[in-house]
Amino acid sequence: MTDLSARIRDAAVPLPDPSDPAFGATFDRYASARVVLLGEASHGTSEFYRARAAITRRLIERHGFDVVAVEADWPDAAAIDRQIRALPPRDGAEPPFQRFPTWMWRNADVAAFLRWLRDWNRDRAPERQTGFFGLDIYNMSGSIGAVLAYLDEVDPEAAGVARERYGCLHPWAEEPARYGRAVLTEGYRRCEKAVVQQWRDLLEKRLAYGPEDFLDAERNASLIASAERYYRIMYHGDEESWNLRDTHMFETLQSILDARGPRSRAVVWAHNSHIGDARATDMGQRRGELNIGQLCREWWGEDAALIGFGTHTGTVAAATDWDGDMEVKRVRPSREGSHERLSHDTGLPRFLLDLRADPALSAALEEPRLQRFIGVIYRPESELSSHYARASLPRQFDAWAWFDETTAVFPLGPEPHDHGPRDGAIPDTFPFGL
Repeated sequence: MTDLSARIRDAAVPLPDPSDPAFGATFDRYASARVVLLGEASHGTSEFYRARAAITRRLIERHGFDVVAVEADWPDAAAIDRQIRALPPRDGAEPPFQRFPTWMWRNADVAAFLRWLRDWNRDRAPERQTGFFGLDIYNMSGSIGAVLAYLDEVDPEAAGVARERYGCLHPWAEEPARYGRAVLTEGYRRCEKAVVQQWRDLLEKRLAYGPEDFLDAERNASLIASAERYYRIMYHGDEESWNLRDTHMFETLQSILDARGPRSRAVVWAHNSHIGDARATDMGQRRGELNIGQLCREWWGEDAALIGFGTHTGTVAAATDWDGDMEVKRVRPSREGSHERLSHDTGLPRFLLDLRADPALSAALEEPRLQRFIGVIYRPESELSSHYARASLPRQFDAWAWFDETTAVFPLGPEPHDHGPRDGAIPDTFPFGL
């Protein structure tokens, strides 16, 4: 064990299994924040989901947090939100989270948390319920359907205008990546002004339409405008599309908190690459990318707590290529010289390292080191080039949660499954059916 690993071991707070109530209680030190951002080192690791669920339950139950905002598409999360708040589904709404990667949100750990959230909300007045929101921009088709359904109800004439404007996106709504290729090859730009103007028109009628469901419609209209631009620029291969996506996620988080009032507080679930301050990583220093963690720090300062998660080895649910089949893959042991190897060498199976508590240790950890990032794609054969980047841990995060050996999530697949209690009031498809 290196001297630095020994110092981490001495400063770390050992963690029990996430099922133990003491696990969530360890994170009470961050409960005064307006926004607590909980990361993950992969999109397919059960321990990360279970840990975030335990921390979030604690923050909701004991500290009054009332927003759960996740790295998921707005219309999909909105369908779940209606279920956990016992609201009827929207007409024509599709079952949520049916697109690649289905296992990222359709898994047993998320389902268990959503059932808990439904039970938490059951006997509370609407204004005291906890909401579940998506921050991401990918489900353009679902957002178009949601805006049109809203306008059909509150302003049929405006709905007709919106249908005409969104008609230019119709050929690509289900496969929006094709829109980006069309823009490159055909100079196709007429959709841009139409979708932005539709968003502006909706905002201008906020008072006329009233507050009921307005946030959902406005965020969907914003998503369509952001997604149009995202798919239009993604083929340039530079930082602009990443920055647009994370800026949209941050602005969506702001909109949710503004809508719910000054006492509202949020827990964010997203990948380490989104919630760790980009300025402390290769992505910010070399590629000019920003992220939601950086923007939260700039906006809320110490009222934003950024907590990263890491692992040494185990299994992970991931694909080899985009839109490929999910596989359970073996995660290679962490590399020498990485933050993960320093953590593994402590010999602790699980721990929380508060990076603000020991300035001397934080200074020793400030040197940029390798850190592993596994998304929905994992290619162990090219792991160093595909999944490692350099980061300064104490500048990237306020805390580091460690799980030495981890396991893959259990996917529920695109078809509805019943993994919950049969209480007669909840359909068998809860929480992923409509």
